[in-house]
Amino acid sequence: MSSTTNEQNDHDTSPAAARRTERAVILVTGIQAAGKSTVAQILAERLPRSVHVRGDLFRRMVVNGRVDMTPDPTDEATRQLRLRHQLTATVSDGYFAAGFTVISQDVILGDHLAETVAAMRSRPLFVVVLAPRPDAIVAREASRTKTAYDAWTVHALDTVLRSRTPRLGLWLDTSHQTSADTADEILARVWTEGRIKESGT
Repeated sequence: MSSTTNEQNDHDTSPAAARRTERAVILVTGIQAAGKSTVAQILAERLPRSVHVRGDLFRRMVVNGRVDMTPDPTDEATRQLRLRHQLTATVSDGYFAAGFTVISQDVILGDHLAETVAAMRSRPLFVVVLAPRPDAIVAREASRTKTAYDAWTVHALDTVLRSRTPRLGLWLDTSHQTSADTADEILARVWTEGRIKESGT
C-alpha cells in the first residue's frame, strides 16, 4: 500500500473507517479462482489486529484418506467438506475470542454457506460473496500457472453459486475489478450490507 493511501486512512473519519477498528469476523466465499485468497489477505493487511483463516488448509492437512468434492460427491466427501467448514468456524471463533478481527475464506456454496454461518458464534459476523461472471473466471484461469478446476467446470460451480446458494451478506460482481478495488468496495459497504443477524439468517 502506498504512503498516500496510508495517510488517507489515518485521516479517514467516515463511518466505514470507524467500523474498521471494531473487532469482527468477515467470511469471504465464491467459486474457485474468484479472488478470495488475495482479497482476504488484502483485507487482513488493512485491518488492525487481524487474522486470515484459509479454509482450504484444513483439507490439505489430511495426509491419507482425503476425499475431495466432485459434482456427484460421495457421503465421505460431503462429510469431510462439512468438517473443513466446521474447523474454519471453530478457528475463526477462537481468534475472535482472543481479540482479533478474522477474515476467513473458502469455497462455501449451496446450503453449506448457511451451515457455516450458523456454526460461527462470533458477532458481528459479515459475509462477502465474490461473484465475477464465468467468462471473467475463465480469463483469469487462462493467465494462471496452476488450474483450480479438475472435475468441476467454471459454469457448473457458478450455477451452484447463483442458483443454490442463499443470498446472505454482500454479493459483489468483481468481473472488472482488481483485488485492491474489491477490497476497497468491501470495506466501504460490508459493515452495512454484509451483516448477519444473530439468528444466522
